[in-house]
Amino acid sequence: MNHSASCYLGVLGGMGPLAGAAFAMRLAALTPASVDQQHIPTLLLNDPRIPDRSTARLYGGADPWPAMLRGIRMLNDAGARLIAVPCNTAHLWYEQMAQASECEVLHIIEAVAEDLRRQGITRGRIGLMGTAATLALGLYQQTLEKHGYTCIVPTEEEIDTLCMGSIRAVKGNQLEASFAPAAECINRLRMRGADAVVLGCTELPLAVPHVLRKSLGIPLTDSIDALAQAAIAHYQAHNLAADTLTA
Repeated sequence: MNHSASCYLGVLGGMGPLAGAAFAMRLAALTPASVDQQHIPTLLLNDPRIPDRSTARLYGGADPWPAMLRGIRMLNDAGARLIAVPCNTAHLWYEQMAQASECEVLHIIEAVAEDLRRQGITRGRIGLMGTAATLALGLYQQTLEKHGYTCIVPTEEEIDTLCMGSIRAVKGNQLEASFAPAAECINRLRMRGADAVVLGCTELPLAVPHVLRKSLGIPLTDSIDALAQAAIAHYQAHNLAADTLTA
């Protein structure tokens, strides 16, 4: 294989495994392509052995960075020209990932901010959902406030029972059980005046399927779709998908 002709999108997945697989599916579904060859060549490293990010940051659990670094290097060595990481909490290590990578690493929170603008939501109050670490450490708040939004964060009890309850159900392959707690959290944020809600953990878009979203009565931004749209925009801007793979 001639790596000089490679134009791969590298995906550092496994955090969790369903989210990594869902990102690859949504990337293909959202790409404006009429034939196979117009899609983005993608290398998905769906490695679930990476230690839990929230446990590491909040409770001193095993450090996920060595495994994340290994994944970044594997994708670089395989010819990735861009890397996407479909895990919000992993972006607490974004600076380390960006510095370690030979190619650009997309930032999922910036992708969500762009998706809000794409939906015509350029200001207002944004309800946040995510893991305990993502919310407690201000990952979304810092970026969205920089873009002029005001953030509404669930209470600690809501984070544990509703956000994390839904996320744990997805990670446990209990998708049917994951919808009710996520929907309840969305409704509570809406009642507190949110103009839109961020599904700020890549398990949450799986808990709230597209077919049910209109029934919730509030715009949602999906961190999986936002990251996929950012990857597609990057490939279109740089004309990377036009490269040819040679044997």
